[in-house]
Amino acid sequence: MNRASAAIIEGFMRLGPRFLPFADAGTAELPMSRVLRLSLFQVTVGMAAVLMIGTLNRVMIVELGVPSWIVALMLALPLLFAPLRTVIGFRSDRHRSVLGWRRVPFLWFGTMAQFGGFAIMPFALLLLSGDTTGPMWVGEVAAGLAFLLVGAGLHTVQTVGLALATDLAPERVRPKVVALLCASLLIGMAASAVVFGLVLRTFSEVRLIQVIQGAAVVTVVLNSIALWKQEPRNSLPAPAARRAGFAEAWSLFAGEARTRRRLVAIALGTAGFSMQDILLEPYGGKILGLPVGATTTLTAMLALGGGLGLLLAARRLNLGADAHRVAGFGALVGVIAFAFILVSAPLQSPEAFGVGVGLIGFGGGLFAHGGLTASMAAARPEARGLALGAWGAAQSTAAGLAIAFSGLINDSVGSLAVQGALGEALADPVTGYCAVYAIEILLLLAAIIAIGPLSRRQFHAVETTSLRGPSSIGLNPGGMP
Repeated sequence: MNRASAAIIEGFMRLGPRFLPFADAGTAELPMSRVLRLSLFQVTVGMAAVLMIGTLNRVMIVELGVPSWIVALMLALPLLFAPLRTVIGFRSDRHRSVLGWRRVPFLWFGTMAQFGGFAIMPFALLLLSGDTTGPMWVGEVAAGLAFLLVGAGLHTVQTVGLALATDLAPERVRPKVVALLCASLLIGMAASAVVFGLVLRTFSEVRLIQVIQGAAVVTVVLNSIALWKQEPRNSLPAPAARRAGFAEAWSLFAGEARTRRRLVAIALGTAGFSMQDILLEPYGGKILGLPVGATTTLTAMLALGGGLGLLLAARRLNLGADAHRVAGFGALVGVIAFAFILVSAPLQSPEAFGVGVGLIGFGGGLFAHGGLTASMAAARPEARGLALGAWGAAQSTAAGLAIAFSGLINDSVGSLAVQGALGEALADPVTGYCAVYAIEILLLLAAIIAIGPLSRRQFHAVETTSLRGPSSIGLNPGGMP
């Protein structure tokens, strides 16, 4: 019996690293239990992304009757804060609080910003819907402030949290730890999407208030647990690094042509995957007639597809694949995914729509995983926060612009189509949605073109040196949010 038990245990030890790429992310310096606790901040980021991009945009457009261009602008308001991710990452590299912390103060204030935004959001949305005797501008201002606070907190928490993870993890497992944190983002998205879908299956304004307020409480609780005793005090950078200003650090980081090309490729691909963020659920509700619970579940399908993309990318990178090629393959999968979305309307096929949604998540996971892996490989040890901030700024800015323009394009093209200005064959509300999805295909093709030179053999040899070896795997982003 003892010999059989030993054989079973040995088999599971071999099974974990092979089929679960993050099973060996824990080390003696950073145990797995501590890594999993730290990953809780990514769960709250995923929850916030699902609530804003998935659930609220459907509820605001369909149930509350808010015009989609207003919803698009509300969801794009965090764009105002996104470029500051680079500065936030840089400041967290150099900062020292009174208690000797560098990253924790940024994480805590980011959490408080998220909580504040969620606290005022439900009542602001009710005012925005017109269900009040007061002036409409009050609801617009309050809703804008709520989305801005949540977005600012989300950007801060994710940027500095990933930087803290790379600080704590030994170099040999750092890519695996960051990838595990990104997998936690997908878990948070999937779990919260299912919970929100079940709670809002029977929609009411009271239920909506309860869901958003519950998200505020969960955010504070989980982030507090994640940060508890994670960062050592008096963890200061080297004196020379502290003397460098932001302009000098940014000039050094962005001075190379391939760094700029990588950021452009990340921006194009992210925009290509993000324009659908506020349109998939209304598309499923208005065009295919799916109920609220079913369309909210789409976010879980996105997360599931992203998780599969994360696992495949991690496995490929562990075998020595080029991170840029992984990202390019993800963009190609995205092109196929939007082709499925486009044909689901004329076929009235929820099945084709579901396949397309899953492939969007799968391709997006591959693309962002490869892009972040390449960015981390090129980052200097004293500028990890800056590198992650630049990656996050490019990604979030592109996503915000894409979301804003997607609503405007959908409304304007759809209105022209319904009026017959585009011809009798296109006189249907679905035309606006199809225009957005076609633009996304073009953006993803442009991202593939931009990535091409980066995946050449000479770049592969330079940028993947630190990722080689049996302990190297890729990274996956946040999102989402």
